[in-house]
Amino acid sequence: MSVIIFVGPTLKADEIKAALADATCRPPVTQGDVYRAARFAPMAIGIIDGYFSGAPSVWHKEILWALSQGIPVYGSASMGALRAAELHAFGMRGVGGIFEAYRDGRIEDDDEVAVMHGPADMGYVPLSEPLVSIRATLENAAKLGIVSADFSQALIAIAKAQFFGRRTWESLFTLAREHGLPAAGIDALTASLDAVRVDQKRQDGLAMLREMAATLADPEPFRAAFRFERTHFWDELAARAAADEETSLEGGASAEQVTEELRL
Repeated sequence: MSVIIFVGPTLKADEIKAALADATCRPPVTQGDVYRAARFAPMAIGIIDGYFSGAPSVWHKEILWALSQGIPVYGSASMGALRAAELHAFGMRGVGGIFEAYRDGRIEDDDEVAVMHGPADMGYVPLSEPLVSIRATLENAAKLGIVSADFSQALIAIAKAQFFGRRTWESLFTLAREHGLPAAGIDALTASLDAVRVDQKRQDGLAMLREMAATLADPEPFRAAFRFERTHFWDELAARAAADEETSLEGGASAEQVTEELRL
């Protein structure tokens, strides 16, 4: 097993395989999954998607443990971007604009990457739009002169105030009219949405895969620049994770039953 990628609604399995032929795709990451994956000593681990609610989220400590075992851990797009921003100082490798925005403090909240999505047997189909992609799309539309910068920022603010699971372009256009935004701007954006739309999470996920493929083509030994400290809580987590290792690796931690995902 050379590479393990945790992914859900951001990218499809065939897209992962096209970029990394030896990759093994796992469901969105939850607590204990990175520890279990690292026990197989893969060449690298990539985190794209992960659960925030409905299941315990991936623990920083298990990522640090994987790094301490000499396993490079990459993160982008969603849960991976957030964890990489939090752990890049310890050697986790973040990739993409979302990671950079979290790392640099330009965005902070979890809801920036939160989406509602369908179950595994539906391919984790997204049911809402992530705020990071809404931002990127509106900034692109303003850059191209389709809407004004003020209009773009006003609609971003409306989206930010909305519950993440209800963020869709249709609902945003409705709210924009209710808030009195210029009809000309709404109509122009509606007409050109397909042309200006930016799927920032998808772009970042693909960028991570490209970087992993390039690095792993001629890998150098990875050595963590810190000493991993065991704790009582770590030992408990490791014991629980090891106990249901086979079940978790085959199906994830009840991923099919959860429709809310925060791609930290």
